[in-house]
Amino acid sequence: GKNGGSGGGGEGSGDSGGGGAAKTGIAGLWAAYLMALDSSPVIAKSLTSACLNGFGDIMSQLFIEKNPFDWKRLFKFTAIGLLLVGPTLHFWYLSLSRIVTLQGTAGAALRLALDQLAFAPTFIVAFFSTLCCFELNPAKIAPMLRQEWWPAVITNWQLWVPFQFLNFRLVPQNLQVLFANMVALVWNTYLSFASHRNLEDNPS
Repeated sequence: GKNGGSGGGGEGSGDSGGGGAAKTGIAGLWAAYLMALDSSPVIAKSLTSACLNGFGDIMSQLFIEKNPFDWKRLFKFTAIGLLLVGPTLHFWYLSLSRIVTLQGTAGAALRLALDQLAFAPTFIVAFFSTLCCFELNPAKIAPMLRQEWWPAVITNWQLWVPFQFLNFRLVPQNLQVLFANMVALVWNTYLSFASHRNLEDNPS
């Protein structure tokens, strides 16, 4: 039901000047994005995840680490969003909505339990492992997981548990990845910092 109002920004705005044009433009982009979610959901969600992975790495590099900017690192982190994060989350949320058919609070709680106790710890392993392979250094996988996996799982629970409950309870399934990606900007910043802190502190 939330999709139906996405085009309302353009209604009756013909005499409102530049502000109305801006609103119409934003509404048009939003409507186009919703259409892309319906027609090409994997591509749309993968591109969204790529952008947010990239923004997370930029935030980490510029505002936390403050080292000379590493463009190769940005490319690799963005590529992981495109090739791993977006497609995986699409099929996970789709599967979760089919596995758990309970409605209301009970259904949201069950989805949350599966998401945070089964999927999240496993996906963090996949994420760090993929990043090491993208860095052409698979020997880093074991030490990175030893140092960073459990802290990442704890941080994941602190950030995601309350948010994902609301996501599963209130947000339509086709928009859950988009909604999650908003919080993922913070999470990706953390992941970028944690993964590269490990690489810097444990040189081979």
